[in-house]
This record gives sequence, structure tokens and C-alpha cells, in this order.
Amino acid sequence: MLKFKDQTLESAIFDMDGTMFDTERLRFQTLSQAAEELFGQPFTEAVLMGSLGLSATKAEALAKQHYGDDFPYAAIRRRADALELQHVRSQGVPIKPGLLPVLERLRRAGLKMAVATSSRRAIAEEYLINANVFKYFDLLVCGDEVQQGKPHPEIFLRAAQALNSAPADCLMFEDSENGLRAAADAGGRAILVEDIKPPRPEVAARAFARYPSLRAFLLELAACTPKLPMPALTEPFPQAVNLLKAGVHGFGAMGGGYLAQVFSHWDGYTRPHEIMASTGNALLREAVNAFGKYSVRYGSLAFDQTIARMRMVDAADTAAIASMYRDCEIVGLCLPEQAVAAQAGTIAQGLAERFRSHGQSLTVLVVLNKVGGAQFVRDRVGEALRTQVSAREARQILARTEFTETVVTRIVSKLGEEALLRQLRIKHDLYAQNVAQVRETPVDTQAMVAAVSAEHADALAPIVSSLRDAAEPASAMAPLHLVLFHSEPDMALYVQQGSELLEHLRQVDTVPDIREIQTLKNRLWNGPHAIIAWYAALLGHATIGHAMGDTRVQALLDHLLDAELQPALAALYPAQRQRMADLAKTFRTRSAHAFKDPCERVGRDPLRKLQREERVLGSLAMVQAQGGSGSGLALGAALAIWYALHHPGAAEEAECATLRALYAPRQSLADVLTWQGDYHGRPYPGLQAERDAELLAAVQGHLDRLQAEGLRYLDQPVL
Repeated sequence: MLKFKDQTLESAIFDMDGTMFDTERLRFQTLSQAAEELFGQPFTEAVLMGSLGLSATKAEALAKQHYGDDFPYAAIRRRADALELQHVRSQGVPIKPGLLPVLERLRRAGLKMAVATSSRRAIAEEYLINANVFKYFDLLVCGDEVQQGKPHPEIFLRAAQALNSAPADCLMFEDSENGLRAAADAGGRAILVEDIKPPRPEVAARAFARYPSLRAFLLELAACTPKLPMPALTEPFPQAVNLLKAGVHGFGAMGGGYLAQVFSHWDGYTRPHEIMASTGNALLREAVNAFGKYSVRYGSLAFDQTIARMRMVDAADTAAIASMYRDCEIVGLCLPEQAVAAQAGTIAQGLAERFRSHGQSLTVLVVLNKVGGAQFVRDRVGEALRTQVSAREARQILARTEFTETVVTRIVSKLGEEALLRQLRIKHDLYAQNVAQVRETPVDTQAMVAAVSAEHADALAPIVSSLRDAAEPASAMAPLHLVLFHSEPDMALYVQQGSELLEHLRQVDTVPDIREIQTLKNRLWNGPHAIIAWYAALLGHATIGHAMGDTRVQALLDHLLDAELQPALAALYPAQRQRMADLAKTFRTRSAHAFKDPCERVGRDPLRKLQREERVLGSLAMVQAQGGSGSGLALGAALAIWYALHHPGAAEEAECATLRALYAPRQSLADVLTWQGDYHGRPYPGLQAERDAELLAAVQGHLDRLQAEGLRYLDQPVL
């Protein structure tokens, strides 16, 4: 049952040509070609448009009315059928955008479903099977099985009766005036999906609802069918494939190891038919294109997840990148900040092409480790647009492009090139073995042929042989997968509300204020991550995972999360208590398994992490403002200084060298933390001596103890 527009519905009945499939235009072409071949002139547009939705008998009468009683309509129709089938068999059935997700949602809502088409059964079945939608329908009622064609309601009445449904309980989908009249006269809930020729206003008014396309109907249907809950990591991707494309601009750890999974889950009902991704790594590009898929490994669950339907393009191919922004429904932008500026012109080119080609809106997920990253990207692309198009057109394009801020709660690492090469060598050998096994496995072709009647045996034998030959490479490749990423299992991608599309993506959690989630992640993850890295490195641990076996490191992490950060954050964001608990739990689990997370890598760039509003001192100021002492965070800042001054791993690190140079003249903590000098072309946002005196004093106390006691202080720091 489906509740739609205050009506409870139990069945859906679809017209085929023009409603599900974009075959009316194709039919016009083949009828005209056949008429020219057999009659010497093509059909006029008036005859073609007038025959829309008519049965073969009524269409023949209309043609003879225009061309005379000798007009060979039956022969022309047979020839048009042959031409149309030839086109469909070679190029596929042209499916209307939105059809597959509509069918999937209606079916999973529990509706019974039928096709009511004026086409003959042989053609209808071939089209439905070719388009891979036959599986959605319980039954077909076809034009050669009714006495009276549309606009008579017989075909819809018979379909409803066959489904054991009252017409009033059926959605009846039509595109033509005659079809709409038939559905309305049958007493159904007629849904008009406009195609070539809209019905006259007085006929269109009889529709229960009217839409310019199936995609427009889908937006309303989606609101009536549930958004599926966050998927479990091991849950398979949807089997049904829609006509949409998704893009990943930057196939790094986040793009390939995370966003491709988000796009593969899509809304839980269907998935995109292609994910297009860019990389400058030629080996990676060719490897993924050769396999057509790759895998992400979740070591904590010993689970490999395969991402399929991938197509890789060269990051330097301007036309390919522009086509990503022109053709995709959504693009995940996963480039570093400096690369965004370099790619802004290409992005602008793609958006301009999109606007001029079809004008549909685009959602751009900005995965940039930067607060305000979406606005940053929008500004850079806007500047580039204004050099390519008029100011007015640039405004229109930007209005149709949703640059969406995100917060990623997953850590992913990409395999290096050497590891990839080793895999490829091994997979190549396995592929050769598989091909040999496939060819050695006997297939009893004679038995397959003998299983059918003699009249079909001669035709079947070459088909079976051809299919076997074609299947050999695919059968050999199917068991192989290429692991490209190691990932942790966190699922939700947090995004700012605003894009209609994102409300339906299953693995996306939309929030009213993404800044709150950014703050929670920054405070609960980024600060503690750096602090325990400095602490663990000074205690002699190589990785975060190994350090978490040290009770001293565990005690400091517990104190930071439970005694300082969560109480202060709960006072500021009481509605986010559950997310805080989830984030803290995830971070603990992540740290315990981070055996490939070197402390020296996590602890690098201490000046960046000690900026005024950043992860350590910003958190300390927050805790003090809520009445806490923040002693653990103050210790963390002191550990950053001590690490840069004394740890061997900091000797060659650029920011540690800058910190040592600032500290050396007077051995003053204030000289480091209140520095205002040039930092990557901008003034360093350090503390202010008077305003931040309490912060400086808290850190100074721990630094004094470190200077007095050395590493002995680390055995049991005073918190």
C-alpha cells in the first residue's frame, strides 16, 4: 500500500511507449522511413501526432483518411516494427530518466504492478526484457489482446481486474491524450507524464496529477516512501541501477575510499549506472579501468567491499573534468586547497556547459579539511566563471549549483604504488589461471540445445557457443578484486542541509548547522589526536595503536574526552549529546586500531595546531570559558612545545624548526604562542599576551614541570 496525495493505493499500471520508454520519437522515425520505402513519402507530422496513443486499428483508419484506402498501413507498420526492433537490439531501449527509481520505490512500497500498452505482446515483452524492467511487473495487457484500443478504457479496466484491484486504487501512468482519457474513463488515478504532445487543457484537467517528467514525479514519490536508515557496512549496494552519473573529482583516500561508497549506496533503492573519477596516477587509472571495479578493505572487520561501475579519467584532461560537472547528478570535490584554485577554471567550464546543455541543478560535496570550505570553493569557481561568461549568466549558474559543506568521520589510507604493482602482478597470474580453468571446464552445449524443441535447436547452437566464448574473460575476471584503500568502518557523511538530492542519499546525515558538527569533530578528534601523538612519541611509541596499550596514554585520552571536552561541549550544544558520545566512542575505537598511524606523522606541524582558535588552544579556551581548568589540554600544548624542542623525529620537520627558532632567544613560551609573523603568506593567528594570560599561564605551568623534571614528569603528569 502507498499513501499518495491522501489516497491509499495498492496497484500501479503503466503505459509503455512515451511513458516508460522514449520510443515515441523513435517510432515516428521508423514509421516515416517505412512509409517512404513502401509508399514513396513519409508520414506527415499531423498524422504521426494524431496517432499517439491510438490502437493499431484506429491509427490505420487515421492514416487511410489522409492517404486513401490503398495506403499499405499494415505493411508499413510491420516494416516500422522491424526497423524499431533493429534499433533497440543494437542500441538498447531508450529509458525515460527517473523510470527505474520510480519502479523500484513503487515495488518496494508493496504495490502490484502491470503494463497496459497498445503495442503487441511480442514487442512489449522484448522491450521490457531489453530494458531490464520486466521483473517489476506482475502482468501485461497488450494491444493485440483487447477489443477496443485507447481512448477506450478497456485496457486499463482489464489490467486493474487482473491485479484484483479496483480502478480507483490504481495509479495509471500515461503520456498521451488518448491514454489519459482511457485511464480517467476507467476510474483510475491518472498520472500524466508529459511527452511529445501535451493533451488539450480540458483533457489534462482530468489527470489526478500532472508532471513534466518521471523525475518530477519521483521527487514527490520520494516524500511518500521512507528514507532508508544508515546502511550497515556489510550491507550490499542496491541491485537496481538508475540512469544517473556521480563524479569524484580527486580519487584520493576520501574520494575513492569513502565518497564512492556513499554514491554506491545512493538512496538504497537504486544506484548510479556510473561513477566517474579523476586521478593523475596513470597506473591507478589504467588498473581500475581494466578491472572496472576496486575494493576497500576494512581491517577491523576483515571485510573487503567492492565498488563497481567505475570509470577513471585523467586529472589533466580538461574536457573530461568539465564533462564530469556537465553530466553528473552530484560531484564530490576532494582536492587540496591549492588544487581547487588551479581547477576552478575547469569546474567553471563544466558548469557553463551544463547550464547551456540542460540547465539542471548540481550538488557539489566539498570534502576539504577547512571550515568554510564550501564557500571557499564557491568563491574560486565564481571568480573563474566571471572570466568565461557574463556576470548575469554566472549568477544563474551559481544559483543552480549547491556547494555543500561536509564533515567526514572516517579515516582512509590509500595503498602506495609499490603495493599496487605487487597486487597487479599477482592478479595477472591468477587471471591467467582462471582463464585456463574456465576453458577446461566442460559445458554440455548439446544437452542445452537438446532441451528445446527441434525447430529451435539449429538457431540456439551458435547462440550458446557465442555466449560461452564471450563469457570466458568475464568469468575469469569476476573472482578478482583490487584492494586500493584501507578504511575504518564509520558510515555517516555529515552535510549541510540545502540540497534536495542529499535528503535522499542513504549514507548522508543532513544537519541544519554543519558548523556544530565541525566544532565537535575538531574538539573531540583533532585536538586529542595531536596531543596523544606528542605524548606517545615522547614516551617512545611509534604508532597511535601501540601507544593505546600504554595506560598513561589511555588515561590522558580518557581525561581529555570525559573530564574536559564532552562536559564543555554539552553545555554549548545540549542537542548534540548523542553525536558527541558517538564521536568519542568512534575516536577511542579508531585510536585502539591505529597501528599504521605513526605518532610522528600525526604530531607534525605543531604551529598549525597551536593557533589561537585551533584544536588545542581553542579547546582550552572553550573549557575555561565553561568553568573547567582544562589541565589536560594545557598539558597537550606544553607537550607540543617539548616535542618540537626535544624529540628526534622533529629535527627535520619544518614547523618544529620554526618553533625552536622562536623559542631559542629567550626560551619563552610566550614568544612562540603569541607570535604574529608570516605564516604561509598570512599573519600567524597567535595568542594575545594580556587577553589570553590565563591560557598562557596554564600551559606555562606544565612546561615548567617538564623543564624541571624532564621525561619523569610524563610518567604521572599532574592533571
